[in-house]
Amino acid sequence: MADGSVRRQSFYKEAAHSGSQTVGRAGRQRRHAAVNGVALPDYATLAAALEGQSLPAAVLDLDRLEANAMAMLRRAGRLPIRLGSKSIRCTAVMKHVQALDARFQGLLCYSAREAAWLATQGFDDLLVAYPTVIEADLIAAAEAVRGGVTVTLMIDDARQIDIAQRVAHEHGVCLPLAIDIDMSSDFPGLYFGVRRSPVKNAEQAVLLARRIAASNGTLRLRGVMGYEGQIAGLQDAVPGQRIKNQLVRWFKKRSIPELTQRRQAVVDALYAAGFTLEFVNGGGTGSLESTASDRSVTEAAAGSGLYSPTLFDHFGHFRHAPSLYFALPVVRQPLPDVVTCSGGGYIASGPTGPDRVPQPFLPDGLKLLPLEGAGEVQTPVQVPDGVSLPLGAPVFFRHAKAGELCERFERVLLLRGGRIVGEEPTYRGQGQCFF
Repeated sequence: MADGSVRRQSFYKEAAHSGSQTVGRAGRQRRHAAVNGVALPDYATLAAALEGQSLPAAVLDLDRLEANAMAMLRRAGRLPIRLGSKSIRCTAVMKHVQALDARFQGLLCYSAREAAWLATQGFDDLLVAYPTVIEADLIAAAEAVRGGVTVTLMIDDARQIDIAQRVAHEHGVCLPLAIDIDMSSDFPGLYFGVRRSPVKNAEQAVLLARRIAASNGTLRLRGVMGYEGQIAGLQDAVPGQRIKNQLVRWFKKRSIPELTQRRQAVVDALYAAGFTLEFVNGGGTGSLESTASDRSVTEAAAGSGLYSPTLFDHFGHFRHAPSLYFALPVVRQPLPDVVTCSGGGYIASGPTGPDRVPQPFLPDGLKLLPLEGAGEVQTPVQVPDGVSLPLGAPVFFRHAKAGELCERFERVLLLRGGRIVGEEPTYRGQGQCFF
């Protein structure tokens, strides 16, 4: 073990020099690249920064995180942004981003129990994006509300309202609710969107609002959410997929006006029926511009753009810089052009496919082996000519979906100006796992 430590430390010292043959020309290609005015990292700088750190490790570049946050605000135009906790999963990062600009307002949570826990961490204005019928989670939310924190629960079904009303009555609180409306487009032969809410028109939304109003003060309608997932999360400029990109852009172009009209109709009908809305939420990282053009929307929700994982690399109208990545150590070399890293099988959720697999990031030119991919305990990568990676050297990867990486690490190392300046716990590091 001592020999391995010495070998790795000498590698770091060598990598710190720009002329290092260990890094090679591939490790220096990114030095002058920039996104949103911030240079992308180069391998030598990152490798030197991790000297003495235990691997595997997750690394968050604060310079790029902040640049991404400001770029998201510019794209959102008039709208404030409610941060999506699912895409961040680190309380320190959420607080840091909220402190950057007053237009970062509130959190969009993925679990009622998560929202209740975040209330204990000093957060307020917590909107739960998904319905819950688990009594223990509803009780936790009710207790947070009783403690003075605003926790708004999502509903799209009268049965969910009934459960929330019973818990609110038993605990002597008035629970704020929001109505989730469907924002998918159903074209002939193609359902373009995600299977979320069954609320597809204004009449259905008004019926739910009236059911909430009939709860004898135990519930109140606070807002509406309409999340256009197929616009916000579907890439439309993927290299090598020209025809598919054209089809996706065409469907988006057709879908956006329809969804905007639907969301506006729901909001108008609720106001006409005598209801007051404190917010109308919409959007995601990939749809900030089109969401801001909807006159009925009062706030956008986004989070993935802060970390900018691989599933957000190929949108035609924006680009954010990758700010969160992870480093795996080289532990063996089965072939002259292949090294094997420890760990790495951090596969993203969603439809199975190559786009859900972590990708080697630095040094440039590394590739996964198609018959092995990223493995639970080891990940082999093919190394291009001109790059040498001795045992102990770090290989940097990017994950496919934003916050899911934080479920794999207890902490993130904070990088600033090419140096590690601290670390912060993830949800996992704080002992939390909500799903």
